[in-house]
Amino acid sequence: MRTDDWLANTRESYDTVVASYADQMRGAIAKDRYLSAALSLFAESVDGGPVADVGCGSGHVTAHLAALGVTAFGVDLSPEMVAQARREYPDLRFEVGSMTDLDLPDASVSGVLAWWTLIHIPDAEIPGVLAHFHRVLRPGGRLQVGFHTGDESHLKTQGYGGHPMNVHVHRRPPERVAAWLREAGFEIEAHLLIAPDSSAPQALLFARRHPETPEARD
Repeated sequence: MRTDDWLANTRESYDTVVASYADQMRGAIAKDRYLSAALSLFAESVDGGPVADVGCGSGHVTAHLAALGVTAFGVDLSPEMVAQARREYPDLRFEVGSMTDLDLPDASVSGVLAWWTLIHIPDAEIPGVLAHFHRVLRPGGRLQVGFHTGDESHLKTQGYGGHPMNVHVHRRPPERVAAWLREAGFEIEAHLLIAPDSSAPQALLFARRHPETPEARD
């Protein structure tokens, strides 16, 4: 499948489910102590930001980071998701964009958050996406990636209230994602498995861009 095909399918699918998605995600982080803790650790590590929440959806994670004192902004492929985020969080910055061609200056952010956004990116496109994350991060900047674990892909044809969707969901072993991150120039700092014994295990990887000089290390 060509890049423009799966990107268009992903954009259209999330444009379709925006209202149901926003209702489902609203307040979800506060109910999950592990996700809340992960965001708190991330907020502490980026020293206030700026932080790009890439694949921000309806903006709930961006808003949570802002409440933790981070200068966070959101980027999402779906114009309808960005419009929803702007309505719900008018004091925050949201913009339409693709992680496959991230329109941010080099070394412009202290952190990149990518929660459950790589799950729709084909394997062949992952190195390019991670190269963009590495490029926009300052030396020593932090990256946190969340994803479904496993080793299979499936086509999702409906979701979030039963609305039609047309997106592939890729489950990946944490070791594979960690290897991709290292190849892109990141150092893995921590790895959190969430509900590993459930039918829908998830993982969070905490990483940082290698500092350019020894003096830049903590």
